[in-house]
Amino acid sequence: MKLAVAADHGGFPIKERIIRDLTEKGHQVVDLGTNSTESVDYPDYARFAAEAVLQGTAERAILLCGSGAGACVAANKFPGIRAATCHDSFSAHQAVEDDDVNVMCMGARVVGPELAMELVHIYVNAQFSGAERHVRRLGKIKAFEQTVMKAH
Repeated sequence: MKLAVAADHGGFPIKERIIRDLTEKGHQVVDLGTNSTESVDYPDYARFAAEAVLQGTAERAILLCGSGAGACVAANKFPGIRAATCHDSFSAHQAVEDDDVNVMCMGARVVGPELAMELVHIYVNAQFSGAERHVRRLGKIKAFEQTVMKAH
């Protein structure tokens, strides 16, 4: 799978391990930064991840910040992005299976490296179910996006 991984300074320590592991497992991984623990702004990295998915550079993205919340909020501002903060195994697969999430956000200060790796593998291996009720619900979300874009 083609994956993008982005992190602010809070997520940087886990980012490197995620990229190494996914690459070793045969995935194509695009590193969108940051490249140190020097303070940066998480919205910039959320944008990089969202644009990678929207432009087809990646099928999905993994986005890390300190809590997972801020980066998730920022990523969801992009029409067509369905980001979810996942800090447990159920959320990591259910978000894809039911909601076709294309950006998984995690808080590096919330989950440790071992749990982060487990969640990444669950997320990457999950598939959208395509169940009619989920397709219908995603259609409603897309309609929300289109309505808001027309209003502005």
